Amino acid sequence: MLDPVIASRLQFALTTIVHIIFPVMSMGLAPFLIYFTWKDIRTDDPVYEQLRRFWTKIFAVSFVVGTVTGIVLEFEFGTNFAAFSTAAGELFGGPLATEGMMAFMLEATFLGVFVFGREKVSDALYMVSAVAVGLGTWLSAVWILVANSWMQTPRGYELARESGQLVVSLVDPIAAYANPRFPWMFVHMQNAAVLSVALFMAGVAAYHVWQRGISADDDDREGARFWRKTLKIALVVLLVTAPFQAIHGDAYGRHVYETQPQKFAAMEAVWETDSYVPEYIFAIPTSLDGITDPRAKELFGIGIPGGASWLASGGDPQAEITGLNEFDTEAPPVAIVFWSFRLMVAAGFWFILLAFWAGYRWWADELYEDDLLHKAFVGSSLLGIFAVEVGWIVTEVGRQPWVIQGVLRTSEGVSPGLTSFEATLTLVGFAVVYTGLLALYTYVIRRIIREGPPSVDETEAGAEAAAPAGVTGDD
Repeated sequence: MLDPVIASRLQFALTTIVHIIFPVMSMGLAPFLIYFTWKDIRTDDPVYEQLRRFWTKIFAVSFVVGTVTGIVLEFEFGTNFAAFSTAAGELFGGPLATEGMMAFMLEATFLGVFVFGREKVSDALYMVSAVAVGLGTWLSAVWILVANSWMQTPRGYELARESGQLVVSLVDPIAAYANPRFPWMFVHMQNAAVLSVALFMAGVAAYHVWQRGISADDDDREGARFWRKTLKIALVVLLVTAPFQAIHGDAYGRHVYETQPQKFAAMEAVWETDSYVPEYIFAIPTSLDGITDPRAKELFGIGIPGGASWLASGGDPQAEITGLNEFDTEAPPVAIVFWSFRLMVAAGFWFILLAFWAGYRWWADELYEDDLLHKAFVGSSLLGIFAVEVGWIVTEVGRQPWVIQGVLRTSEGVSPGLTSFEATLTLVGFAVVYTGLLALYTYVIRRIIREGPPSVDETEAGAEAAAPAGVTGDD
């Protein structure tokens, strides 16, 4: 049987790692669906209706599974982290309740209109439903990230004692909810979601272009124009979001150094205070022990001399980074944080390279002839979600041993009455159920992709059904 603290942390990590896939898909797809809907209404081009209908299916499935897996996370605050909920409930409960009452209800209500109401409402109302669904999806991220960012940089609170227990009392809602970390987390997360979906769309489109031999002037085959349009739209978004993620990530790293220096030291595996610390893009340990206990001086890799110091200071490669040994509390699990950060950064640079490679091939009018590029897109289609996963590992594991930075330790937030048997049993149960849900989701999405977009005849029939009596597309 596992210790209740370890089992609870593993269970929450498992459910979060699986759950985050679905919000990433829905948040990333939202801007695309708004664009497809607007172009469909404005141009009456069948390809945009195909795009809207096809990607709406994936959005709807992601929304349903995300709802199921997300609700469980909130219950876990009571079952596994009751002490944390008691201590921080006054501040933490507000954003979560607002997310449900405002964002989720907005999204769920208009999703019904968006999925089933194209032939039943006016163009204007249908466009409103698309925007409302997208807005609700992104507002959910606002309130979830408000709560999480406060745990990283808590503000606007006072500590008090109630019945002998330490509790967090909210005294300044603006300072608490508009804490320093929130804008950084929100921009980075939302751009990552759009980037991840753009990679996924490009990978799916590239697969069909590659397997079916679709060329630039191949308009006779069913679906050829759809997949070409998908690839181009995804590539335009990649060319914007991939470089922006790296630029924003650089500034974000500096903010982490200023507000959570211990996390930053773990990201760079700096144990002794030092200057001119390199930023390793690729690293391997010089001994087997270095895999689980990496230290900056004992790594061999490809990196930027003084890069970590430059990142921390905003331009000074000689800047000093405070080592982990200087902090009074125990260090985070350095190996997990260090290697996760390396994987995230490496993936980010690959996305930029892939985007500019594809952009060049498009400029050279060879976008549909480069099979190696198509294979690279297919192989990278899920790497955006992978980068989000390891990024969240850096964020959450790097904060340890604190559940609320500098206020409450994770070990103190676990439910006091939870036994080893109960915690281990639920961990195993959750692992089985969530693995099954992920497998089912994968099966459904794969089936949607294999079926491809609705035919042009189907979209034209839908347009005629939506038109007033006596009016057809030919009119």
